[in-house]
Amino acid sequence: MEILRNALLVIHFIGLSMILGGVLVQTKLFRSGAKVLPAIRHGAYTQLASGILLVAVIKAADDDLNNVKIAVKLGIAVVILVLALVNRKKVNPASWVVPTIGLLAVANVVIAVFWR
Repeated sequence: MEILRNALLVIHFIGLSMILGGVLVQTKLFRSGAKVLPAIRHGAYTQLASGILLVAVIKAADDDLNNVKIAVKLGIAVVILVLALVNRKKVNPASWVVPTIGLLAVANVVIAVFWR
């Protein structure tokens, strides 16, 4: 069970790096129309799926989880995915979309690390 949990955690981190990498690639374009890259969308899917599987694996091992923390992280992940999906085909999305996705991804990391 530990190996599965660690493998899912690595996949979860890869999803995070896809989101943040896509946001960082677009940083020079924040003012002039940064686009939601496919990497951001695929990273959001990866984070959402691996996060749900991580919760299932941890629950199966009878470990104690903070359900409020998980709900908040899930909500943020869904908002990231919705922003990515709604703006994926827009030629010139609003200038706040990509930075917001990046800030939400970082907020999810901060919640994961500091909220016990």
